[in-house]
Amino acid sequence: MGSGQRAEFKNPVVSWIDERLPVFSLMQKEYGVFPTPRNFNYFWNFGAIAMVMLITMIVSGIVLAMHYTPHADYAFSSVERIMRDVNWGWMLRYIHMNGASFFFIAVYIHIFRGMYYGSYKKPRELLWILGVIIYLLMMATAFMGYTLPWSQMGGWAATVISGFFTAIPVVGDMIQTLLLGGFSVDNPTLNRFFSLHYLLPFVIFAVVFLHVWALHVSGSNNPLGIDVKSSQDTLPFHPYYTMKDTFGLGVFLLLYVIVTFFFPNIFAHPDHFVEYNPMVTPPHIVPEWYFLPFYAILRGLTFGINPYIGLSLVAMVVVMAPIYGGPDKKTGLCGLLCALGRQFALPLLVVAGIFFALGYLSQVEKASGGALLSLPLSDLVFINAKLAGVLAMFGSVILLVFIPWLDTHPVRSARFRPLFKWATLVLAIDFVVLGYVGMEAADAALFGVIPLLWIGQLGTGYYFAYFLMILPWLSRNEKALPLPVSINEAVLKA
Repeated sequence: MGSGQRAEFKNPVVSWIDERLPVFSLMQKEYGVFPTPRNFNYFWNFGAIAMVMLITMIVSGIVLAMHYTPHADYAFSSVERIMRDVNWGWMLRYIHMNGASFFFIAVYIHIFRGMYYGSYKKPRELLWILGVIIYLLMMATAFMGYTLPWSQMGGWAATVISGFFTAIPVVGDMIQTLLLGGFSVDNPTLNRFFSLHYLLPFVIFAVVFLHVWALHVSGSNNPLGIDVKSSQDTLPFHPYYTMKDTFGLGVFLLLYVIVTFFFPNIFAHPDHFVEYNPMVTPPHIVPEWYFLPFYAILRGLTFGINPYIGLSLVAMVVVMAPIYGGPDKKTGLCGLLCALGRQFALPLLVVAGIFFALGYLSQVEKASGGALLSLPLSDLVFINAKLAGVLAMFGSVILLVFIPWLDTHPVRSARFRPLFKWATLVLAIDFVVLGYVGMEAADAALFGVIPLLWIGQLGTGYYFAYFLMILPWLSRNEKALPLPVSINEAVLKA
């Protein structure tokens, strides 16, 4: 079963171990002579950087857990003791606290690279889905870790986030009670979150193993997005990319160390250094920066789904039906929707815009109270604003899973798809703008004139339009630039 072609090692100890447990042969095969496209750029470094950051977080977290007390009466004091009395405790905490931010920086760049160069396309769909699962686990782990210092910001963040589940009909209150271990954030909540925060990084490590395994089965994508044609298109992973990754990792770790030692609290909110008091609500509850875009999406849904907005959504479904349905003629309801979408696309878009504006304005209150527009049936809300915001926030992350089926264009890389390139770059800018909106107070205004709420709503609209409308439309209609014959040819020309 384990008897296969083994690599030869000069070191007698390594050779003796490998003969009985061929781990070194496995490493040599998967990370030594493994054929890798020869045109990787520095965006490909961030996968290795994310792996190093994960290991850093696990090691520092285990040592911190040795000195932490997961009890509501002692948690904040134990963190202060780590900072003041434990040898090098301040450094361990700052490494762990800022490591979370740098871990997310590496992962966000890794995700953007995958989207820009089409690394989610066939045959790498499962590789992409495993990556999204890792991202979701990271978000859960980071949120629970945010509450562990038992500070004002962490405790109230737990109160707000767990309150989202109450928006779910019928079972929402039950889920919140189960999550908190009671009817409010207290000691059972802290114990649950500490246990899960300690456990989930090891689950992440296991899924990362599957992620890398899937990568080595399907092979790596490359900036050109074309398949490897021959051995001339590849290089062995070692020493070429181990050296390149080491250089990129060194630069990244240098920035990480500078922040950790010189600006350790740059990502921290002042209320994170005040002990949690359930009787005093902070004036502005804000999550960590890596959650801010999704927080802005949550806050942007200040309206529910009433009949007018519902009709606008139905009109948009009809408009998009030919895109999702494809060129083949279909029968039944699908065929009817596709035919209507082809014949009346522009009028339906106008109708959708008008009905959405009516539904939105009928739910916006005047300064003196009451809605801006009084329309029949506008008070009939199928999905209230709270539930709509929660669904939009979670849906904005879950949408990433479906990109391989939303973008079915045969060309992978944005280098040869000009429209896709600009749409994706605008999405990246939109993500940053949403982060800024989420950071500010709900009633803040840009330059004191433009309400940030409106900017957040526009940003939310583009975010969902990119995935649900722009990608499917570009898949059907965008004409790509000519592709090079091989990676080797493109590299020689460059």
